[in-house]
Amino acid sequence: MAAAAVVGGGGVAGAGALFYGLVLGQALLARKTIPTVVGPPPRADGVYGAHFPGELVRLVVLGDSSAAGYGAERPSETFAASVAAGLAEQLRRPVRMRCLAVVGSESKGLAPQVEVALRQQPDIAVICIGGNDVTHRVSVHTAVGNLVSAVRALRGAGVEVVVGTCPDLGTIRPIQPPLRWLARRWSRQMATAQTIAVVEAGGRTVSLGDLLGELFYAEPDRMFSFDRFHPSGAGYLAAARAVLPTVVAALTEPAPAPAAGVPLRAGEGVRSLPQAAVEAAQSPGTEVSAAQVAGRDRGPAGRWAQLRRRVWHRLPQAADRTPDRAAEAA
Repeated sequence: MAAAAVVGGGGVAGAGALFYGLVLGQALLARKTIPTVVGPPPRADGVYGAHFPGELVRLVVLGDSSAAGYGAERPSETFAASVAAGLAEQLRRPVRMRCLAVVGSESKGLAPQVEVALRQQPDIAVICIGGNDVTHRVSVHTAVGNLVSAVRALRGAGVEVVVGTCPDLGTIRPIQPPLRWLARRWSRQMATAQTIAVVEAGGRTVSLGDLLGELFYAEPDRMFSFDRFHPSGAGYLAAARAVLPTVVAALTEPAPAPAAGVPLRAGEGVRSLPQAAVEAAQSPGTEVSAAQVAGRDRGPAGRWAQLRRRVWHRLPQAADRTPDRAAEAA
């Protein structure tokens, strides 16, 4: 990240050299502060809400450490477990969840995850990816291209797709200014591009942005895990609250949604997809999905998109988010 902060190919001189040195110092400090991965995250695969009647919902969770739940102490505290338990409660149907996310994965690592996921014949896939692409300075074009390939493969198999876009890495405490400012800018660029590409490919997105930033600063000991980089169980629960309403909508509402007749709150509504993507990147918790205006998918500025800020009223507590192992074995 520090090397990428230097603009131009003619070397570093003057103020540029001072800026580079400062950014490099911040990068090295963050590297020393953030511990390396010491083990895999807890496994939370299984059937949730096995006591509910109705047809089984098959959910797969793909992506990087945020999707895998690295930093959670117990399986029930992972992001995937919270989404699965909440989905079962909301739909009143059992949910079989399989988490295929890999700690440290970049967007290029989605391909093998999708290959395994399709064998599960899922109804819906939730993807959280992008942070490692930013820290490793993978080009936006390359990272988003890999994400789109994954979304298209899933949608081609009839799987609904919800993507939690790249979080704002500027909220991570071990990252200090000016590296923090660069991380924030690059994160938003990635999230904006992800939103445009995913919606064009038939998926829905939810902006994570700095959704947890205020909570992390207010209660760092509760919201951060031991490494002060990844969320704790409480942090993953907060992220699940943002994503879950869109997961439910993807399974219960038609897409693209007609613009007319949809009850909206302040800041919601139909935009061109590029405009919607920019707004979403700046407003965490915002859903972007395809929309129609007068029966048409596109307008003068491109594809129509619907901005929604859905509210999730309740998420099961830790004791409720444990899969039914007997049902899993069956």
